[in-house]
Amino acid sequence: MNHLAVIPARSGSKGLPGKNIRMLCGKPLLAYSVEAALQSGMFGTVHVSTDSAEYAGVARAFGADVPFLRSAANSSDTASSWDAVREVLERYSETGKEFDTVMLLQPTSPLRTAADITAAFALMKEKRADAVVSVCRAEVPPECCHLLPKNGSMIDFARETGRRRQDMDVYYRLNGAIFLAKAALLQRGGNLYGGSCYAYVMEKERSVDIDDELDFLLAEAVLKKAADAAGKVLL
Repeated sequence: MNHLAVIPARSGSKGLPGKNIRMLCGKPLLAYSVEAALQSGMFGTVHVSTDSAEYAGVARAFGADVPFLRSAANSSDTASSWDAVREVLERYSETGKEFDTVMLLQPTSPLRTAADITAAFALMKEKRADAVVSVCRAEVPPECCHLLPKNGSMIDFARETGRRRQDMDVYYRLNGAIFLAKAALLQRGGNLYGGSCYAYVMEKERSVDIDDELDFLLAEAVLKKAADAAGKVLL
């Protein structure tokens, strides 16, 4: 089977400008996803979808394929990552290159590993699934979260649930690290979370999704801790 990895790296980040090529422990952020994809050995093509010639150059330096830039229409604030993925499939199809599956690897998940990628493919094969999406355990169950009224009153905030937190059900959330789907499902606009979509559960320490400065600092700390444990030196 021919597998495609798509790493979306638009240049117009508002919350953290230049986020996708910002240096994280000596490497541009997007490089972590490119390297994990290549190290997994699962993909015929590892493509970085970007609207920036600069970002494309960075991606190529780490081994990614960037034969074309993302269109302006799919680089706006309203365009989704899936719009970019479909564009990539269409552009490759025009050259006669078709794929059986696509894995969307957001560059904001630098702690996802090659082992996570291969495990997601193994789960797809085991379940004969159309899609596999990564999740991690939620930090707190919904019972521990409450709405606040406009006046900030906490009159209902500390209501009793009748159960200790450790006795509550375990909840999971999307962690943004892996979205794997059959290419045909995406091309026909099918529902990724349909009856044949299964969860790949990742540990919390590999589930950091960088959205702001604090997330960036957290990812940096986790990487440095792992490097220290392995006796490596990070820049």
